[in-house]
Amino acid sequence: MKRKTGRRWFYGLAVLLGTQPAWAQPGIWAEKMFDKLDHDFGVVARGAEAKYRLTITNRFKPEVHIAFVRTSCGCTAAKPSKDTLASLEEAYIELTMDTNKFSNQKDSSVTIVIDRPQHAEVRIPVRAFIRADVVLTPGAAEFGSVIKGADAQRKVAVAHTGRDSWTIKQVISKNPNIAASVVQTARGNGHVNYDLVVSVKGSTPLGDLREQLTLITDDQGNPNISVVVNVRVENEYSVPPSLVDFGTLAPGVKKTIQVAVAGKSKKPFAIEKVEAENSAGRFEVQLPVDSRPIHLVLLTIIAPAEAGTLADEITVTIVGHAEPVTFKTRLKVVVPPTSASTTTAGSATPVATPTATPVSTPAATPAAATVQATP
Repeated sequence: MKRKTGRRWFYGLAVLLGTQPAWAQPGIWAEKMFDKLDHDFGVVARGAEAKYRLTITNRFKPEVHIAFVRTSCGCTAAKPSKDTLASLEEAYIELTMDTNKFSNQKDSSVTIVIDRPQHAEVRIPVRAFIRADVVLTPGAAEFGSVIKGADAQRKVAVAHTGRDSWTIKQVISKNPNIAASVVQTARGNGHVNYDLVVSVKGSTPLGDLREQLTLITDDQGNPNISVVVNVRVENEYSVPPSLVDFGTLAPGVKKTIQVAVAGKSKKPFAIEKVEAENSAGRFEVQLPVDSRPIHLVLLTIIAPAEAGTLADEITVTIVGHAEPVTFKTRLKVVVPPTSASTTTAGSATPVATPTATPVSTPAATPAAATVQATP
């Protein structure tokens, strides 16, 4: 009886003080990882792409594992970009609304089930109003990959069934790098057709761009219709692969790797310089002096005396090209168990002092990060 009374007193005190264990409030700790806890696609046309990436960040020290994701309606699908997140790692849950098979108001939910470090379920309400009288073909302005510096254009057909007087009055783009306009192509017999012309400027920054245009119509009830724009802006030049791995070396050993720098247009170009972000004189670079469609750059690293894993970013500047090319390097340094001189296999050769001129830039200062101890 005393034990029972003591246990009741303990939990009662915990409630009063607000110190309930995390597992007494399932899902509360997990909700802190999501950038938002619901999503509304708004008004979309029939056949339009309705996708949204819900960001999830592991703000805790333990690894977080997503066991599975379920939805409450066949109109909605959800897929995580990855199921295991290390501390401070970021991923996303891609939410999709089916606008081909469904219409009118659709209310659904997505539940993300987590089984590590402890069980939790996070429910995300998802909503959309799908118009059956407006159809987009294709469902989004899909640009795929475009080269930075070159303008690109795509068309989306907008078809309305109903009023002959139906009109798109305006197209709104909130991104200065995306311009859009409409051109009427047909009107009559209860049908109105437009071409939505979408342009992406050559000055658009590198990377994936996902934006939303808004068509403003003369409808009284739901005048706004969303149209998605997807584009990936890539550099004209690249270094495949984007990570150059020097493997494992002993201190003082140097190793050379041949790195290819290529242009997509296959036109000759020249390399101005190659710089390392924080290697502090560990790299030697042999630059080609002429112009050619593909450059093979010899990149040599000298392993430092300290053991550990070294990561760096290398920047390649192309003559007459404003956007530099970057790639990552990685090296693991392992100190031999004895002090005797060790020679690694292959082309790795021990050296006393590097004589080549090092290529380096001032070391970057890493940003501070806050990590919670446990959910």
